[in-house]
Amino acid sequence: MTQSAEAPQTATAADFDIRALPKVSLHDHLDGGLRPATIIELAAEVGHTLPSTDPVALAEWFRESADSGSLERYLETFDHTIAVMQTREGLARVAEEFVLDLADDGVVYGEVRWAPEQHLTQGLTLDEVVDAVQAGIEAGTEAVEQSGRHIQVGQLITAMRHADRGQEIAELAVRHRDSGAVGFDIAGAENGFLPSRFKDAFTYLAEQNFPVTVHAGEAAGLESIQDALVHGRALRLGHGVRIAEDIEVEFMADDDGADEVGIVTLGTLATWVRDRGIALEICPSSNLQTGAIAGFGETVADHPIDLLYQTGFRVTVNTDNRLMSGVTLTDEFELLVETFDYDIDDLLALSLNAAEAAFLPLEEREALAEYIVASYTEAR
Repeated sequence: MTQSAEAPQTATAADFDIRALPKVSLHDHLDGGLRPATIIELAAEVGHTLPSTDPVALAEWFRESADSGSLERYLETFDHTIAVMQTREGLARVAEEFVLDLADDGVVYGEVRWAPEQHLTQGLTLDEVVDAVQAGIEAGTEAVEQSGRHIQVGQLITAMRHADRGQEIAELAVRHRDSGAVGFDIAGAENGFLPSRFKDAFTYLAEQNFPVTVHAGEAAGLESIQDALVHGRALRLGHGVRIAEDIEVEFMADDDGADEVGIVTLGTLATWVRDRGIALEICPSSNLQTGAIAGFGETVADHPIDLLYQTGFRVTVNTDNRLMSGVTLTDEFELLVETFDYDIDDLLALSLNAAEAAFLPLEEREALAEYIVASYTEAR
């Protein structure tokens, strides 16, 4: 948000401690947010071989491997994290540390997504792995509360879109709706695996009044987004960044010929997503790493997040996988400040977008939004 010469100056985001500001995290994968030291310890316990047993070197390996421009290559890094998350103790520890790390980053409400079907190799059942993660979340939440802070975290139970367990995982999510599960998702290789593969599962979820977010508009484009809305009944779009392919921007000189003016035209799909406030769970650094924004450019400055934000989409900012991208939510906000000159009002607007899109009851979303506004007001 650029201030004109005549407008009253708003303090820039750089004048504030962004980490201390309350944040909402909607798109953050459990198996993409492990601490490197924890991976090393758990790998030693289960006999899994890692690229390195030095925490600093291992963290760098994850970042370099993920920074390939390919979603498929990016997903390969999860072989190591999932391998150490196959026991009740491993799952609980990872979940507890996940919550603690979110709280240290100023997150007050988070939704952690993960695929229970990927954590069964050591004999645990689907319900047992969900219970283990929930135990870790509750332990982390209690530790945060004891430190004088507050955080609330819910599980987004995820089905892998290339597998055939959609109905089973949907029923699992509903079964745990009163014990930590707040929503359902599908993830994994997007190309060739439209949400319509799980249309019966999505119908079941709708019948159970259980909220859904769908990975769409990352590795695939508008067809994937359309399918997520029609067959997935998505209330939010995981990434959704390629909705910008349905937006046309035409530049022309203004009346005096001094500056260029952008005329923005939205297609019918983009109009639908924007006008109905369907939230976009955008992950700037990850989108650059996986090639999700390759059609727009090669740098963060080319990311269409600012176009989407300025044209009224419900944009939310997220990390996707903190280990692979080597970022925190604070880092992503700082990146937007540096790249697009966002000020404190922009960060507040983005945070409120996330609060409004959270899979929480209305009263809790309103209370969360009020808390965020009060905290930003106090920070000024």
